[in-house]
Amino acid sequence: MSESFGLGPAILFCPADRPERYAKALERADAVIVDLEDAVLPDARAEARAHVVAAALDPERTVLRVNPAGTADFAADMSALETSGLRYVMLAKTEAPDQVRALAGYRVIALVETALGVVNAAAIAAEENVVALMWGAEDLVASLGGTASRYDGGATPGAYRSVPAQARAQVRLAAGAFGKATIDAVYLDVRDHAGLAVEVEDAVAQGFAATACIHPGQAEVIRAGYRPSIEEIEWARALLSEAAESAGAFVFRGQMVDEVVLKKARLIIERGA
Repeated sequence: MSESFGLGPAILFCPADRPERYAKALERADAVIVDLEDAVLPDARAEARAHVVAAALDPERTVLRVNPAGTADFAADMSALETSGLRYVMLAKTEAPDQVRALAGYRVIALVETALGVVNAAAIAAEENVVALMWGAEDLVASLGGTASRYDGGATPGAYRSVPAQARAQVRLAAGAFGKATIDAVYLDVRDHAGLAVEVEDAVAQGFAATACIHPGQAEVIRAGYRPSIEEIEWARALLSEAAESAGAFVFRGQMVDEVVLKKARLIIERGA
């Protein structure tokens, strides 16, 4: 994972044109993405930028999502970012490495949510100023002319369909290949905490660093999912204690232990810190 990421696990989107929500969002989540793109109508973006500049937001826990490179709003968003003093920037619809290269000096979260972005995910992740990749299911499917990212029924209701599932895996692998963090996509049904918990469990199992959310009530579900259980922490501590007294591979509670198992134990302790 990128050492300069420093966010998560519950990252909450907040519309930039709702400054009265900024502080509450930071109270409820580990970090906040103040959104100048989809959450704000085009006519309201100038005022939203002024709110961002005036807010004195925490630069270590706030990300500014800017509009895609090359759009009319992008330059104005970047001017607001520079004035705001924020260091984390999320570039919407990132599609090529040169787009993040132009954001030198910022910690870039590349939001990959188009087919071209997914295809170029590894090249994007390789850029030095990229600290994380996030993927977006809904924009991706819409850009392909699709109508739904998930199954509504059948044997796996709520599961991702094949294309977004592949994109999720491809973005995760690209980020991992270059030691960068990966943020999982939002879960749109804000009432379905059980479904969110299942998805978070899967994200943790596959090494995601964080999950984004769109409602404050989702933040604690995400935190709980990334937090190791008391039993997991006990197992990890006991295993590492035993390892300190052993040389090479050994058996612990009936399981053969090698470096891969030890790495898992260290990760559990890190997540519980």
